[in-house]
Amino acid sequence: MKKSIIKLVKVWKTYKMGDVEVHALRGLDLEVMQGEFLAIQGPSGSGKSTAMNLVGCLDIPTKGTIFLDTHDISKLTESNLAQIRGRKIGFIFQQFNLINTLTSMENVMLPMMFQGFSEEKRRKRAIELLELVSLGDRLDHKPKELSGGQQQRVAIARALAVDPDVILADEPTGNLDSKTGDSVMDFLNKLNKEGKTIVMVTHDDELAQKAGRIVYLKDGQVITKEDRK
Repeated sequence: MKKSIIKLVKVWKTYKMGDVEVHALRGLDLEVMQGEFLAIQGPSGSGKSTAMNLVGCLDIPTKGTIFLDTHDISKLTESNLAQIRGRKIGFIFQQFNLINTLTSMENVMLPMMFQGFSEEKRRKRAIELLELVSLGDRLDHKPKELSGGQQQRVAIARALAVDPDVILADEPTGNLDSKTGDSVMDFLNKLNKEGKTIVMVTHDDELAQKAGRIVYLKDGQVITKEDRK
C-alpha cells in the first residue's frame, strides 16, 4: 500500500497588499502519495503556484499544517526548511534557473555541494546524470551555449543530483517546442516508473493528461480530482 509523502491539511496562505488581504489558498486539502505522478491545474490566480511553493518547502502557510514524510514542516524556520528541501526535493522550473556563469557539470554539482558531498562524488554523479539525459558531450558548456531543450535537461539532471524523494516541475515544457517538450515529459514519466514522486504544475490540458492524477484548483481550493490511471 502506498503511503502519503506530502499532505496539506486546511492550508491557508494570505498575503497583505497594503490594507488588503489576499487569500491565495483557502483551506486547501491536498495529499500526494509516494511514487505517484500528480498534475496540479487551474486558471491564473487559482493558487497553484502558491501550492507548489508550499509543497516544495519554499514557503510556510499562514494557517494549517503541512506534513512531509509525517513531519510537520509548517512551522519550521527558513534554515530548517532549506535543509529539508535540499535533501528531499528536486526542482524543475519553466525558466530553467541555471547559473549562466557555471558549466553544465558545475550547475549539476551545486546542490550536492550544499549537502556536503565530496568533490570527487559531486563530479562523478554530475557526469553520470548528464550522460543519463544525453548531455555527456556538453559537460563544459555554459547555459548560453545550449538550446532550450538542452538547458531543461541540465535542469532535470540538477534536480536529480541528491536523489530526492520528490521532483517538483513548474511548467517544465513551457519554454520548449512541442517535440522537445514531449521528450522532457517522456523522461519525467520514466523517472516516475522508476519510483520517483512527481508533482507538476501546468496550465496545459494535454500535458496534464500524461500524469496519473490531476487536481484542479480554483480560488485557492481543490474543485475536482481526476484519476488517470
